[in-house]
Amino acid sequence: MKIKGIIFDMDGTIVDVPYDWAQIRSELDTQGKPILSYIQNLPEPQKSQKWAVLEGFEEKATLQAELKAGIPKLLKAMQQRRIKTALVSNNSQKNVSFLLEKFSLEFDRVMSRESGLCKPSAEPFLKVLKEWGIAAEECCVVGDSVFDILAAQAADINHVFIIHMDKDRFKDYSVEVLATIPQLQEHLDILLP
Repeated sequence: MKIKGIIFDMDGTIVDVPYDWAQIRSELDTQGKPILSYIQNLPEPQKSQKWAVLEGFEEKATLQAELKAGIPKLLKAMQQRRIKTALVSNNSQKNVSFLLEKFSLEFDRVMSRESGLCKPSAEPFLKVLKEWGIAAEECCVVGDSVFDILAAQAADINHVFIIHMDKDRFKDYSVEVLATIPQLQEHLDILLP
C-alpha cells in the first residue's frame, strides 16, 4: 500500500471528548437531521440561537477533552516517514486551535467547519487530496464515526480505520475497526513503507 497522506478526525479520534449527543440533539430539536446541516438551514434568529447552544456544549466538552494515548508517537512516526497528515473536524476552529495548542499537536493541514466543508460530504477530503496532489488510493482516513466513513466513501478513499471499542457498530461498512491508537500504529507499521 503506497500511502502518502492520512486524514484524521478530531473528536473521538485524536481526543476523547464527553459529548452527550442525545442531549444535544434533543435540546436543539434537530428532528433527526444531522446537527450542522440542520442549524445551517434555519432562518434567523433561530440559526444564531441554535449555534450558540451548540457552541456552549462544544466549549464545555472541549475543556474536558483528553488526548488519546499514542497520538504524539503516531504523528511523529508519520512525520519521519514523510507521510502528510491532515486534521479535518466538524468542530469550530476555536476549539480545534485550543486542542492543538493544549496538546502540542501539529498537522500539515487543518480544516474546521469554518471552511464551509463538513463531513459526511466528501468535499473536505477532496480539498485535502487536491492541495496535496495525491490520489484517493494514496490516502487513508482515521475516524470514529459513520460520518468519517461516508465522507471517505464519497471521496473514493478506500483505506478507512475506525477507532472504536464496538466493532459491531460498523459491521455494515468495509472498514477496519481498531480499539486504540497504538493498535492503529502497529497496523500502519505493517502496511506502510
